[in-house]
Order: sequence, then structure tokens, then C-alpha cells
Amino acid sequence: MTQPPVSDEVSAALARFFFSGDGPSHSKLSNAFTGAGYGADDPYSATTQTPNKEVRVRTVLGAARRRRARARELVDALLVQLRVHGSFDPDRPAFASRETVKTAQRAFGRCGWTLTDDGILSVAGAIDLATGGREALDEQVDRLRRSTEDPGQLLGSAKDLLEAVAKFVLEELGLEEPKGAGFDHLWYLARERLGILPEQVDPALPGASNIKAILQSSWKIAEQVNKLRVLQGTGHGRTLPTGVSADLALLVVREACSVAEYSLVQLDRQRHH
Repeated sequence: MTQPPVSDEVSAALARFFFSGDGPSHSKLSNAFTGAGYGADDPYSATTQTPNKEVRVRTVLGAARRRRARARELVDALLVQLRVHGSFDPDRPAFASRETVKTAQRAFGRCGWTLTDDGILSVAGAIDLATGGREALDEQVDRLRRSTEDPGQLLGSAKDLLEAVAKFVLEELGLEEPKGAGFDHLWYLARERLGILPEQVDPALPGASNIKAILQSSWKIAEQVNKLRVLQGTGHGRTLPTGVSADLALLVVREACSVAEYSLVQLDRQRHH
């Protein structure tokens, strides 16, 4: 289960948005803290106008670490105020700076969460097929293609994307997902239904052997994304496996997006025939 989006690092990263009085006003902070149920933890005195906003944010987020039931609500409330203020908008004077945003993205990433460049928080790799369906998959493909965030974190998102695509294909083509089916089995069934297994290629086609090799390679990419993600999870934190550079991880993630996109295009073709 994903942990709540609070940690010492998240507290420090969000406090940076309020350095030297930057960010939303004291009254906006009070509204966010009270609305999320942490008003009693706020040390601010309207009479003395102390402590400063940075200290307030760190103190209240510290309370949220101890009592996590509404921590997500608190973080979302702070992000709403930051977005409205313009802290995530590089075209507005209130923009906090790219480095401040990236620091927050890394901090949330280490908690298992993704913060977009415009300040939207979500569980890393989460794709809600029940409510988002195909649109959710397309958005995730697009986000991962363009992302320059922590590559190790993105590996997990790519694996979750590929698994969600396989499940979506099976559901759309009327095949019930087998209970307890693992990543490899799901993808085999999805590829079979889409007609993109190497052995399903007509040998009489010009370039049949090349097409088979390409289809096999596409599966290998999906398979290796899953295996890299497993290796990544065996160490402490969310570090990349030894020998996998950040550039290589980003290459793998973007190749995984191509596999996902190709599978969805083939699904579209089947449904329109």
C-alpha cells in the first residue's frame, strides 16, 4: 500500500515554496490547515504574526506525519493554494523556480507519489481504469514520454502502465482476467487477443521474419521493464539497479510507452473492424 505523501523531505520541499515570505498568504495557509483538520497544530499567532510561513508549513506537516489519517487532504490543500497563487506557473511572477518544483517532485517520488510540473499529485503509476478508462492510459503514456523526473520512479510507473494496458485490452475484447495472473501471463493473453504474437504472423507476408523479430523485441521490452522494476524494489529506497544509468532507465521507460501505444492502436483497429 502506498504511504501517505508526507515525510521530512516532503515537509522541507514544500516549505521551500514559502521561503522569505513567498507563496500564498498566512490566511490562505490557515484555511488549508483548518480545512484538513490540523488547525490546532498550527503555531501561528495573528497578534505577533509569527512564526513565518516556512516554519508553519513544516510544523503542521510534521503533525500530519504523526497523525496521517488526513495527511493527503492536507497536502492537497497546500498544493491547491500553491497552484492558485501561481507557484507552479513559469509564466507568472509568483513561480517558485524550476529547482523548487523538481525538489518537491523528488521528495514525493520517494514516498511513492508523482507531482506533475503544474502541481497535481497522484499515486505513482496509478491508473484508474474504472473511471478513467482509455483516457487515463493515454494520459499516462503522454506523461511518461515527456517526463524527465526521477528515472527510478518512472520505471515503476512504466511497469504499472504496461500491466494496466494488458488488463484493459482483455476487458475490451471480452476476456475475463484470470485470477492471480502475473505480468507475463496477462501480456501473453493480451498479445494473443490482439494477434501480435510472433507465431501469429503470416509466414507468406513479405518481411515476415523481420516482423516476427520486431514483435518479439516489443515483448522483451515489456518483460524487461517488469524485471527491472522488481530488481529496483530489492534494495533500500527506490534506487536504480547497479549498472542501470538514468539515461538507460529513461530509454527503457519511453520504449515501454511505445509498446503500450502500439497495443492500444491495435486494439482500436480490432474494435473498428
